[in-house]
Amino acid sequence: MITGTPFLSAEQIQEKVIELADKISRDYAGKEVIAVGILKGSFMFFADLTRNLDIPVFIDFVISSSYTRTSSTGEVSIHYDIREAIEGKNVLLIDDIIDTGISLNHIREKILSRRPASLKICVLLDKKARRVVDVPVDYTGFEIPDKFVVGYGLDYNNNFRNLPYISTFKKES
Repeated sequence: MITGTPFLSAEQIQEKVIELADKISRDYAGKEVIAVGILKGSFMFFADLTRNLDIPVFIDFVISSSYTRTSSTGEVSIHYDIREAIEGKNVLLIDDIIDTGISLNHIREKILSRRPASLKICVLLDKKARRVVDVPVDYTGFEIPDKFVVGYGLDYNNNFRNLPYISTFKKES
């Protein structure tokens, strides 16, 4: 059986998404941006955030993985890479959560090797207690404690992504 405790409500999340979108829109005023979502986890946050931006936005995605159930493997696999030409362009990398920082840093370095004009990172959740690699994050929704969470795109074994809120997760035996 799976149990969890509500952590962030759908309303809290949407308020934060609008706040982040407003800040990003101000920071990129008069510029175009290529928003790159890291899938699968960021899909809800990415869609809500980009819908609320008031700037020209091109959309692209990266599909990566480094987790098995609730643990990071420490190895990053890229299953699908961005297709937009980003050299000389402003890139906004969007992810659901930064935990160890290993995956996000790997993707960040790949993007930087393509010489964008700028690269900023936006995450909904920041779990600083687990950080292994220091990654510069420009926009953060919520700092959270070292708890495994699901919902709003975050999963356990590919389940619970469809929840409109975020819940702490505990698997009972």
